[in-house]
Amino acid sequence: MTGWERLRATDKLWTQRLCIAENPGVLRTISTILAHSGDSWFWGIGLAAVWIWGDPEWQYWALMLFGSILGTGLIVMTLKFSIRRRRPDGHWGKLYRKTDPHSFPSGHAARAALLLGMAMWLGPGWFQWAMLIYSPLMALARISMGVHYLSDVIAGYVLGLLLAASSGWWLNSLGWPL
Repeated sequence: MTGWERLRATDKLWTQRLCIAENPGVLRTISTILAHSGDSWFWGIGLAAVWIWGDPEWQYWALMLFGSILGTGLIVMTLKFSIRRRRPDGHWGKLYRKTDPHSFPSGHAARAALLLGMAMWLGPGWFQWAMLIYSPLMALARISMGVHYLSDVIAGYVLGLLLAASSGWWLNSLGWPL
């Protein structure tokens, strides 16, 4: 067995161990909520509400996060349709499986890490702490619900952190207040 085959086998093994999609119970319910909470439409609606009803400082914050989420989404989809790795077998997440059959990298994990990184640049303290807790749990829920391999989530999370760091650096170089 080559090194690459061993790595893929280990990835599949750990993904199967972490998957609880077929196990009823409280942990599955929490994982389902967390897995869906990272959907881009959910964040889009929330940020639109902040834009509509927020003061100028919150509107700025919402605009920065929305733009970063949109840019991340475009990069992730380009990678997914270039790499074309199929999602793990499973029944949960039929909508994801139909509309986005590719799993690498995880867009949800990239978004979670991006939000964590942007929170560190832009967010108030309470948002930073909330994202430190929420972000890794939401990313892990994508594995536990069987729609991503462990490597999909790790790659997406690293991508999101890199994009957050580069976004913060870029905005800072333009003189935007962070």
